[in-house]
Parts: sequence; structure tokens; C-alpha cells
Amino acid sequence: MLSRKNVNSAPSGFWMKSLGHLVVLSSLSSLISGYSDRDRANDLMSRYPLIDGHNDLALQLRILHNNRLSQVNLYNISKVATDITRLQAGHVQAQMFAVYVLCGAQEKDAVRLTLEQIDVVRRMCTEYQDFELVTSAQELRNSAMRHKIACLISIEGGHSIDSSLPALRMFYQLGVRSMTLTHSCNTPWAESSSKLYDVYQRQNNSLTHFGKAVVEEMNRLGMIVDLSHTSWETARAALKHSKAPVIFSHSSSFSVCSHGRNVPDWLLLDLKKKRGLIMVNIHNNFISCSNKANISHVADHFDHIKKVIGAESIGIGGDFEGAVGFPQGLEDVSKYPALIQELLKRNWTENELADVLRNNFLRVFEEVEGVRHQLNSNRPSEVQIALEEVQNPCRLVLRPPRPRGFSHQNPSSRAQHEPKSLLIPAIVLLLSSLLMFE
Repeated sequence: MLSRKNVNSAPSGFWMKSLGHLVVLSSLSSLISGYSDRDRANDLMSRYPLIDGHNDLALQLRILHNNRLSQVNLYNISKVATDITRLQAGHVQAQMFAVYVLCGAQEKDAVRLTLEQIDVVRRMCTEYQDFELVTSAQELRNSAMRHKIACLISIEGGHSIDSSLPALRMFYQLGVRSMTLTHSCNTPWAESSSKLYDVYQRQNNSLTHFGKAVVEEMNRLGMIVDLSHTSWETARAALKHSKAPVIFSHSSSFSVCSHGRNVPDWLLLDLKKKRGLIMVNIHNNFISCSNKANISHVADHFDHIKKVIGAESIGIGGDFEGAVGFPQGLEDVSKYPALIQELLKRNWTENELADVLRNNFLRVFEEVEGVRHQLNSNRPSEVQIALEEVQNPCRLVLRPPRPRGFSHQNPSSRAQHEPKSLLIPAIVLLLSSLLMFE
């Protein structure tokens, strides 16, 4: 007579064996039909081509070619992992191109350098017919229908705006649709995850009053707030303050790899509440916390984040060209189908992967634009940062120039003795200067 244990386990064993037979039959069927997991991944990506959240090709164009596009064939570029041919092979339909200037430019020429990087992205995305510069979610959708690679511009590092909301607005006018609040250095108004630069150190003030004004103005403009590179406390404050969903454009899971650039589970939960998105970075050091990694390590991050907040909060932000060292099998942008193949093997559904590949980003982008629509009656913010917070020796305090012939004596005593013929031009200069900055 069978014991209770045997009676209960018999059906279980039967179904386990049956399931095993089904898996074998499924594999045999795939082999017989010639439709492999690789084919399935490519087919899925042809229907739902990737929107990649972060690529630093513009940085490499500056380093390798000093932004001289005339010297480059964007269909085939050596010494990099990104070109048009490989983007097409990897089913990348939209690429967020980062506009990045080194933190050393803060307090110097960061704005000029940022403008130059925007220029090179705009040029490459308008001079090559397979690229198309887009500035809205609808334009992004339309671009896919035209079989173009859509280019989105993202500023990487809030130091690029030099603590100026008017500069932020002008960047938006040039096509910028996303900005990370920091890079590897603090700004006067937000804190970085990195301790590489010892600048703008503050205690318990990770997002200042002006930093909140930056987030508010980005919401009003319809610019995506990007929290990659920020400290966890800055990210938490921005998540709390933003009216629109936010993204981590190229960050991974801290629970899988305890690197400060990655996102802990408690912050992922805050991100989910805000209907935001984490776009998984595939740089070795952020994936395996070492110089070497493989596709399985990358998939572990996807599995963990899915377990914590669901597939509807995940995207892909490779970080190609911005880092050295990528997983075996994911060495350049043409290899993205291998990652999708691995996730299919791990029983991710096609609907989940369609969301990861593009639908999640489109949703976030559209919701950011929806908040902009809600705020369209708000006037541009006139919040200014205090000079003592900026502490920038290169900032000019606007004063009219001293007319030629003025002495260096005390201005008040000089005014008493100067003839009116000299005072009148000075007054005209002063009024002209003031009118210029109305």
C-alpha cells in the first residue's frame, strides 16, 4: 500500500516528467522547424526594436576626431562600439545620445562645451539619412514607422547648465529632452554618487532649494529627469519632488552588484511608485563588480529588478562608449539580441520584453509630456541661485564698464567732482546695460 507521502508525490513526479518531455519536444520542434531562440529574439526585436537610454558616441567623436564629422563614416567607425551598421544589426531603433563634458569644466566653459556636443549630435542625426532627430514621443513613434534610427539628446551632468534655468530652457530649445542632475561631481545644487571630485560639499542638503527649482522647471518643460550618477539621497529627494515620472538612464541593481552607481531595492520601490524607469547599464563594473562579466550576469540584474518592481519598470541603457569593458557576448550595440535571447531562455514573456525594449520608455516619455501639458499655464521660473552657493570665480557680476578717463578714486567722491559731460555717458551706459538684461 502506498504511503501518503508516495501518493502525494506520484502525480507531482508524473507532471515533472511530462513537463520535461514537453521541453524536449519544444526544443526538437524548434530544431526541426529551424526557428531557434536566436531567431525568436531577432523576430521579437524586429517587431519591438530597442530604445536605448544611454550612449556616449558624441564623447568619442570629440576624443578621437575633435568633432570633425567630415573625417568619419558613421556607418563604420573604428575604435568604438557604435555605428549605424551595428545599431541596425542590434535592432536599435532609438538612441538617447548623451551630451557629456568633463566635470573639470564646471566653473569654466561647461556651457560652451555642451553646446559644441549638442551641435555634433544634431549634425550627425541630420546629415545621415538613417538617423532622425526627434524631440517628442510621437516623433519617436513616427520615426519607427519610417524605419529610421531616432536620436534623442540627453545632457549628462547638471554642471552643464551652470546653475542657470535660462540655460536649461535654451538647451531644451535646441532639442535636449533629458538631463542627469549630476555626473561624477556635485553641482552647487545636487549631490553625486561619486566622491571623485571634492567640490560643493554639503551636509544633509542633497537637493537644494535651487535643485528643486531645476526639477520643477524640467517638469514644466517636459524634460525627463534622469537620476543616474546622483547620490541615493538626491535621487530620493528628486523622486519626491518631481510631478512626472523619472528615469535612471544607465544604472543597475545594487543588490546584485554593490557599486555606488547602482540602485538599492528601497529606491527601486520609490521609483515604481513614481511610475518611473530603470534602464539597465551593462558595463562590467556595474554588472559583476569586476573587470569581467558575461550575459548571464547581466540577465541576473534584469531578473532581480523584475522580482522587486516588475518588468513594467525596466529598460535598457547600455552605456556604450562611456565606459571601458563590456560583458562577453555584449561587446557592441549589434549584440543586443543575445541579451534578449538569454531573457527568453529565462522565461521572460514576449509582452514583458516588448515593454523592456520600448513600451516602458514610450509610456514614461508620454507621461512626462502629459505633466508638461498640465503645467502649460505656468510661466518660466525666475528662481536664481545665490552667488555664495555657486562660489564661481568665473561668474561675472554684471556692472557697466568704467568709462575711459575715470580715475580709481572713491566712486561717490568722484561723482561730486566729475563734470556733467562725463556723468551723462556713464548714466546712458548704465541704462543700456540694464535694458539689455531685462
